[in-house]
Amino acid sequence: MVLVSAVRDYISRMLQDISGMKVLILDSHTVSIVSVAYSQSELLQKEVFLVELVDSISKSRESMSHLKAVYFLAPTSENIQYLRRHLVAPRFGEYHLFFSNILKDTQIHILADSDEHEVVQQLQEFYADFVASDPYHFTLNVPSNHIYMLPAVVDHSNLQRFSDRVVDGIAAVFLALKRRPVIRYQRTSDIAKRIAQETAKLMYQQESGLFDFRRTEISPLLLVIDRRDDPVTPLLNQWTYQAMVHELIGIQDNKVDLRTIGKFPKDQQEVVLSSEQDGFFKKNMYENFGDIGMNIKQLVDEFQQISKSNQNIQTIEDMAKFVDNYPEYRKMHGNVSKHVALVTEMSKLVEERKLMLVSQTEQELACNGGQVAAFEAVTNLLNNESVSDIDRLRLVMLYALRYEKESPVQLMQLFNKLSSKSAKYKPGLVQFLLKQAGVDKRTGDLYGNRDFLNIARNMARGLKGVENVYTQHQPLLFQTMESITKGRLRDVDYPFVGNHFQQGRPQEVVIFIVGGTTYEESRSVALQNSMNTGIRFILGGSAILNSKRFLKDLEEAQRVARTSNAV
Repeated sequence: MVLVSAVRDYISRMLQDISGMKVLILDSHTVSIVSVAYSQSELLQKEVFLVELVDSISKSRESMSHLKAVYFLAPTSENIQYLRRHLVAPRFGEYHLFFSNILKDTQIHILADSDEHEVVQQLQEFYADFVASDPYHFTLNVPSNHIYMLPAVVDHSNLQRFSDRVVDGIAAVFLALKRRPVIRYQRTSDIAKRIAQETAKLMYQQESGLFDFRRTEISPLLLVIDRRDDPVTPLLNQWTYQAMVHELIGIQDNKVDLRTIGKFPKDQQEVVLSSEQDGFFKKNMYENFGDIGMNIKQLVDEFQQISKSNQNIQTIEDMAKFVDNYPEYRKMHGNVSKHVALVTEMSKLVEERKLMLVSQTEQELACNGGQVAAFEAVTNLLNNESVSDIDRLRLVMLYALRYEKESPVQLMQLFNKLSSKSAKYKPGLVQFLLKQAGVDKRTGDLYGNRDFLNIARNMARGLKGVENVYTQHQPLLFQTMESITKGRLRDVDYPFVGNHFQQGRPQEVVIFIVGGTTYEESRSVALQNSMNTGIRFILGGSAILNSKRFLKDLEEAQRVARTSNAV
């Protein structure tokens, strides 16, 4: 049930049965899906000599009849139109068409009518319609991710497009896993309810034949929840490797663009951070920043040992050995310099932005009570000239989420201070966040102060002390997984769709967060899965957030809401 393997399997099946030289033609969506699962050298091994985008290949007229064209596209009407034009005047010897999701009958007819030259060898649906960034974490990379915050009356057609895309993505995950789940959703979220109901309709009515897999004793569970139930996690600074890289530099489809941070040699301007392709990263992606420094030093030391032995070339045999090992040596060299560059840059940012100071207060706001001390700490940081605008805004937001009901007067003082200190601060953004994700809107026990068990647990944790003050926060998702594991997820908060109920404890659970996931949450899922509780969790979302992206979505939703005055 590992997602990366499912996607890799689809791509292998697309390419291996077609002998000879091939061109792989993708769209802006499937290019992400393929690039995360397959490296360029692996594509070359499958005789793919050219990778093109469907819109750019449309502009060329050059005949390439010696190449076989393998198309892997999302079944959009736009892509069908591109294909129609390509088939009317074919440039390639053969056409093999694969779609990442369910095709409509009308689309199949259009393609059949266009194939006058009879160049199409096959047409198949391969359900890899999601980006499998890690074995248990996928994203749909939905472009207008802010839409989930708007009520249906504001932007009906865009909201429909958003929820269609999410339903299609979730359906593809279950088709790839060959499962049909029972479905639950977060009661307080309209968008979660809508997506859960439309997914159930697709799986149990419109395409029930397609989802009619051999029944497992206990059906898997799909739980659809709303990002706004835990607005704290995407606002926090991160201190574990993968999450920290995304927070401070940014990861897109498992790639990090280093051009944004400095001058690097051409082959290092964009680096891949993938647990599938990089052993050091796989071992360290969930480690604390302090430990990473030590582990990288070890990596550098090992590399220096190898370099030293390579300098000691005295005989022809030595030289032959060096040449044989050279690709491995080059790869190791690239890997060492990549991780050194990332950690050096992050250390610089931590120092410049005084992130250790800022983060300590963030963690206090997220994990511990004490309003008076919190107000003083936030005020001091707002007055600190080294603290950046985005960090000031996040601190005030975290304070507001925690103490909106307890200290409205102090909150107003912080708003005023924020607007006088931060030129870029958009008035009303913190208030808009409270309207979206304030205490009255949330289902879960975000601060562990509603439920007696959670209050006791927090006290015990406080007495025991935390291993690391910077990573004491646990996302709300952690509690949700615990509730599922113990069979305590309340029906009243997370109702079932239709009359499909769970008999017993599920063994497979997909949790989908409308509005996006974070790498802190995917780490929680990986740690939970490593505990072997008999339940395997998969996490998915409409995007992978860092604080910058979460704030951008919030600003965009606020802008649209203001122009329509409906929120």
